[in-house]
Amino acid sequence: MTGPLDGVRIADLTTVVMGPLATRMLADMGADVIRIEGPEGDIVREYEPMKSPKMSAFSMNLNRNKRSIVLDLKDATDRGRLDRLLESCDVFVTNMRRSALDRLGLDEAGVRSLRPDIVYCVANGYGSDGPKADHAAYDDVIQAVSGLASMFEWAHPEPQLMPSIYADKITGVHIAFAVAAALHGRAMTGHGATIEVPMAETMAAFNLVEHLSGHTFDPPFGDFSYNRIRTPNRKPRRTLDGWIVILPYSEDNWTHFWNYGGRPECLDDPRFETRAKRVVHADALYALMGEVVAERSTADWESFCTTHSIPMSEVVQLEHIAEEPHFAAVGLLQDDVHPTEGPYHYVRDPFRIDGEVLPIRRHAPRLGADTAEVLSELGID
Repeated sequence: MTGPLDGVRIADLTTVVMGPLATRMLADMGADVIRIEGPEGDIVREYEPMKSPKMSAFSMNLNRNKRSIVLDLKDATDRGRLDRLLESCDVFVTNMRRSALDRLGLDEAGVRSLRPDIVYCVANGYGSDGPKADHAAYDDVIQAVSGLASMFEWAHPEPQLMPSIYADKITGVHIAFAVAAALHGRAMTGHGATIEVPMAETMAAFNLVEHLSGHTFDPPFGDFSYNRIRTPNRKPRRTLDGWIVILPYSEDNWTHFWNYGGRPECLDDPRFETRAKRVVHADALYALMGEVVAERSTADWESFCTTHSIPMSEVVQLEHIAEEPHFAAVGLLQDDVHPTEGPYHYVRDPFRIDGEVLPIRRHAPRLGADTAEVLSELGID
């Protein structure tokens, strides 16, 4: 299987995680992604752990199905080689700051002069029409400005950062989606597109999906935020021997839950008699749920919830995902052998197309491994 983007060539001038993740997704879907790096390579090639220089675990994960070339864009010859490459590409993706793109002649006008129908995509920290347009930004900063860090104050005394590069990854998915949509548009019209994917706007919009709530209306018609989500008691529950998350949702779910938990009187509690009232009184509801869950074992709850189709899961430690029965059965983590790094594990794409898992066509390349091959294709000695 080659993938639905077979035949599309993408010039990938991105760094760190957000951009490389987006282009890896496009590469997994069949595009010929040519990763352009400077002589020292992207910074994530230096992140431990690694077995060989410039081949970090990060790099192994982000660069599969790509080709790697080294170009020094401060050098006139290499800068000219990039122009030759762009002439052959359907898509140009970069997360360089706009001021740097202007200096290098890689602004939209410069790139479109080489390939008029190119899909031109810039992903930065902030949108181009705002006062922070050219400010530096990384994931932690975007978690702060987008409201994500403040959301932790609903359950904790201080703002927190997600223990994940959440903004990078969410924005990366948006980049891949936008590029794929633009390629479809070009196939229909023959015209390229200019795409801007700012991290701050992407994450703020993502966070507001449920939390704009009553402030959707003008004047506000109800409170800001979704009460069920913000209660401090929305959390994993301790059982007699472990931790679970359980979420009765339908009327039948709650009837079964209260009866099994020995609290049938809760069926007549006016605070919990409708879905709307359960949301209003979510804090009290979830506190009581915690008391009920603590009275039985994890296995008991799993059996009960499976029988009555109540959403529930044991809390799984991230490092044990590979052994979790469902993920093990679907083969989420795969094994392979890299030509220079030896046996390794990777996380396959979580979706299937026509029942097929998207394959690894190329292992993550060493820095510049494909420079000669790509230049030769461009007719450059």
